[in-house]
Amino acid sequence: MDTLINLMDGLASALTPQNLMWAFLGVLLGTAVGVLPGMGSAMAVALLLPVTFRFDPTSAFILFAGVYYGGMFGGATTSILLNTPGQASSIATTYEGHKMALNGRAAQALGTAVIGSFVASVIGTLVVALFAPVMVAFALNFGPGEYFALTVFSFVAVAAVVSGSVLRGVTSLLIGLAIGLVGIDAQSGAARFDFGSSSLMDGIDIVIVTVGLLALGEVLYIAARGKSAPNFAAIRTGRPWLGRKDLRRSWKPWLRGTALGSAFGPIPGSGAEIPTFLSLGLERRLAARRARRTGEEDEFGQGAIEGVAGPESANNSSAAGTMVPLLGLGLPTSATAAIMLAAFQQYGLQPGPVLFERNAELVWTLLASLLIGSVLLLVINLPFAPLWARLLKLPKPYLYAGITLFSVLAVYAINTSVTHLVMLLAVAVLGLVMRTFGVPVAPALIGVVLGPIAETEFRRALAASSGDPSILVGSGISIGLYALVLLAAALPLIAFLRRRRADARAVDVKEPVERP
Repeated sequence: MDTLINLMDGLASALTPQNLMWAFLGVLLGTAVGVLPGMGSAMAVALLLPVTFRFDPTSAFILFAGVYYGGMFGGATTSILLNTPGQASSIATTYEGHKMALNGRAAQALGTAVIGSFVASVIGTLVVALFAPVMVAFALNFGPGEYFALTVFSFVAVAAVVSGSVLRGVTSLLIGLAIGLVGIDAQSGAARFDFGSSSLMDGIDIVIVTVGLLALGEVLYIAARGKSAPNFAAIRTGRPWLGRKDLRRSWKPWLRGTALGSAFGPIPGSGAEIPTFLSLGLERRLAARRARRTGEEDEFGQGAIEGVAGPESANNSSAAGTMVPLLGLGLPTSATAAIMLAAFQQYGLQPGPVLFERNAELVWTLLASLLIGSVLLLVINLPFAPLWARLLKLPKPYLYAGITLFSVLAVYAINTSVTHLVMLLAVAVLGLVMRTFGVPVAPALIGVVLGPIAETEFRRALAASSGDPSILVGSGISIGLYALVLLAAALPLIAFLRRRRADARAVDVKEPVERP
């Protein structure tokens, strides 16, 4: 009851005209920067940090929270329409979202994304408000060994489930891990795979990889296909709202994605990428099982709405979860949370358990503003879904020229380096080759994002145990995650054996053995 009373007090404070204005401005600004590759909510909050120095702390953090939530959804817009994720957390949305757009269902994809974001944000924020102490205690159980097990689980789950083909999935994952190894080793300081170039010592930026593989790689692939490429001018933008069938297919993925994001959000280092890809893989597996049971067509790979609803819900609920370690422990779990921690220090506040006692009004007003930001996100973006979908009506040469210009400017803005543009072209050619031979892109992106994290946590674990590998399986969490790894690796084999058995039975029924 005390928690609910505090939350109600926070809502009363957040609903003042001034705080409502900051929440609206934050959501609007976050949505705008979310569509720009390489920008995202982290850079927007960083740019706002010196501007808000003289603000009241409560107003400043309401603005930051609005930017955070708005940026999470903004990345979905270009992911769906242009196959170009605004930030890494929107990568999983591209796979089914862009195919929905090509099938004339861009408005429905954007609609399920914004409603899923709203549902996940509200539920995730309420979970944070009601169960923050429990979630903090859970996050404290994760050490280097548990982090490594978590990344291994993510590798296997994505490679085995998302790709459909284990061999091609593992191949793509290895490509991503190889890209992630480029640069100076953080532990030893040794340069790896830099080919004598100083520009590669810092590694290949994730913006270059995502923009090159997804956006520019798609442009090259479309150009290589020539007249067989999809004609956007003939694409219908679809009905403006979700129909009953779309809602019926979306509400369960919304809840499943929310559960995944809420579970991973408080874990330091997990980020939003892991739950979004796990949600995509889960929805794909459930859709395949449902298709075998009912005989309906499995739409995954052709534009399944579940592949948008689940990842977008996981994305936004994980954003709410990051507030748990930030406010309860002073431990940021994302780039945006790290900048918000710097903002706390700028105002002379120290996040941690005492923050809930000394600055209770600030904390509960901030949590309440997340609920308000979720409502504003829905109100601002849902009516504009059909309008955004009309971007696909642009002539194909203009559209892809715009995507190319957009990609080049996003990469060049990182540090105004021509070498980065050369890297972008090389990664785009790699994306073209992967598409040509049917190698999925998703496992490669997971390898790039999580590969360095897995390596760092593995070496930290061995350093903490003086080289004893038993630390990697030294807790129930690690053992449970490795059990899930074995299960995820065995599922494709079990499914293959069941298909062979079913095919053999079908042959026996069609061709009965003749008796003498």
